[in-house]
Amino acid sequence: MTETEDAPLADPAPAAPDDQSEQTPEAARRHRIAVHRGARRRLTDSAVDQSVGERLTALVADAGEVYDLDEPCDIYGDGPVAALERRAAKELGFPAAAFFPSGTMAQQVALRCWAARTGDPTVALHPMAHPEVHERDAFSQVSGLRTVHPTDAPRLPDAAEIRGFDEPFGTLMLELPLRDAGFVLPTWEELVAVVDAARERDAVVHFDGARIWETATHFGRPLSEIASLADSVYVSFYKSLGGLSGAVLAGPESLIAEARTWRHRYGGQIFQQFPAAFAALSGLRRVLPELPSYVAHAKVVARALAEGFTEAGVAWFRVNPEEPHTHEFQVWLPYDAEVLSAAALRQTEESGVCLFRRWFAAPAGPPGLSFTEVTVNAPGLEWTAEDVRAAVADFVRRIV
Repeated sequence: MTETEDAPLADPAPAAPDDQSEQTPEAARRHRIAVHRGARRRLTDSAVDQSVGERLTALVADAGEVYDLDEPCDIYGDGPVAALERRAAKELGFPAAAFFPSGTMAQQVALRCWAARTGDPTVALHPMAHPEVHERDAFSQVSGLRTVHPTDAPRLPDAAEIRGFDEPFGTLMLELPLRDAGFVLPTWEELVAVVDAARERDAVVHFDGARIWETATHFGRPLSEIASLADSVYVSFYKSLGGLSGAVLAGPESLIAEARTWRHRYGGQIFQQFPAAFAALSGLRRVLPELPSYVAHAKVVARALAEGFTEAGVAWFRVNPEEPHTHEFQVWLPYDAEVLSAAALRQTEESGVCLFRRWFAAPAGPPGLSFTEVTVNAPGLEWTAEDVRAAVADFVRRIV
């Protein structure tokens, strides 16, 4: 989750315990990773905790399961990369897909292509959407696009807000889930309605589906049915599926052919990307089928966290959303981020239990309010509700 395009949250670099408090930020980061690697119990496996050797070993072990290793390497997008594009297009129910080295590039290309086709460079999206918060104004600075916001509520816009919005726009972009609001999703009926409202305005619809893989449980629909609501969809391979890097833009054949041209112009026509393609194919094979179990257990973990904070006598906290929509959600507490990050690190180092990782200052509101993102994946399935409540009690003792 820490590729440059998806590293929106500044690491508070919590002070290491005792004599390590004078560490440089890089030394503190290495110490934190070492502590997390040494935990005997954690809610999530994170790629950032793995060494180069571990990542390479896993890649080699899995590659033969997803591709014929006697085939030639890819040259500017054929071979393994083309196989990944075909697989992604099939999963998403689109006729074509193009691989990009980053999601930022994929969406830049998609939205500038739609702007040219609609004749309108205005994109309607949420002010908390990834391009608005985490891409250094790339839409306007690189692609000449203009953005407008039908709502600033911490959720995606609804159909009434789209119909009643008083500015024209050519494309509606919906981030599924909306990460910075707490990985939140509308209901299926709300999503269909907002897409229909955009169509009534003759706008095209693009899904920022970086994490769309994890939405099927909430919507109760297969991925292809979810994606089919949009005219185009971008997906990431490292955010939910554990890949190395890379993204795919899926859509109509004519759009993807145009996108390939712009990919080359943006510098995304890269020689031999087979490691990223193998890792993505492996994620589609191994991780994608497991996501429903992660989403289901995240609800158990979230309830137990709330129970644990209540039992520990914490006067104010928030689990957001109370019942997670995906296997990721937020926890909010009224303490400084540095205090909470240091307590989380001490808990992991001293008890071997990694409940929380980094905490971040709230982007708005009074000082002293902080949040963290919780992800539940394979190792988290082993946690019972009692395990979570006990870990919360131990964590709270370290901050009060």
